[in-house]
Amino acid sequence: MQTAYAEVECTAFVPCTPAQEQECLLAYAPLVKRTVRQLTSQAGAAMDLEDMQQVGLMGLLDARRRYGPPDEAFGSYAKLKVRGAILDELRRQDWRPRAVRQQSHKMRDGVSALRRKLGREPTQAEIQDKLGLTAEGYQECQMAQNAEAMANFDELLHEPQQHAFDSHNPPEAQLVARRSIERALLGLTEREQRVVQLYYEFDLSLKEIAAVLELTEARICQINKAALQKMRDLLQ
Repeated sequence: MQTAYAEVECTAFVPCTPAQEQECLLAYAPLVKRTVRQLTSQAGAAMDLEDMQQVGLMGLLDARRRYGPPDEAFGSYAKLKVRGAILDELRRQDWRPRAVRQQSHKMRDGVSALRRKLGREPTQAEIQDKLGLTAEGYQECQMAQNAEAMANFDELLHEPQQHAFDSHNPPEAQLVARRSIERALLGLTEREQRVVQLYYEFDLSLKEIAAVLELTEARICQINKAALQKMRDLLQ
């Protein structure tokens, strides 16, 4: 995972002409498309691709106005702003239906009860049997829980990165934030590190990661969720 930080100054607003905005949109449209593609699994039915792209483009323009003329570090900053804009809109729209949230909580409680009873991690079959879930229902719950974990983790992970672009943030604080993330990564298993790296550094979707690692998408969700929880515990 990339943990490089840039020391640049982001003022509240940097005026730019419509031509400069259009140039930025054209140059960084692929970045927006990659981010949208990656977040589709988290969107559910709350937003279609076109809406997500529009929100992402607005996030890109906000990044341009706050950052100023793009340089080699702008892409990293813009990616944070685009991703943050889409996730904020998903939260605003309450992207997980009530029934999905309730089922997710039921599954979490059921897995905990099975874990205590069995003294080990329950298998997918055991979880499905206890909760009366089909294979498709199990995967939907896994995706919903994983999307929630990823959205929450984004806030925790990207906060120090956002601060890295603040010239008022002391270099020592930036170094501490970077080292904290590096230590959290070292606390993961090799497979967990690989999943996190493919998602956050190479911008692959969960479906694409499943294809690369020759696993099911549901299994990637499980690995990713466990990795994010470990990193959250260490970073907090």
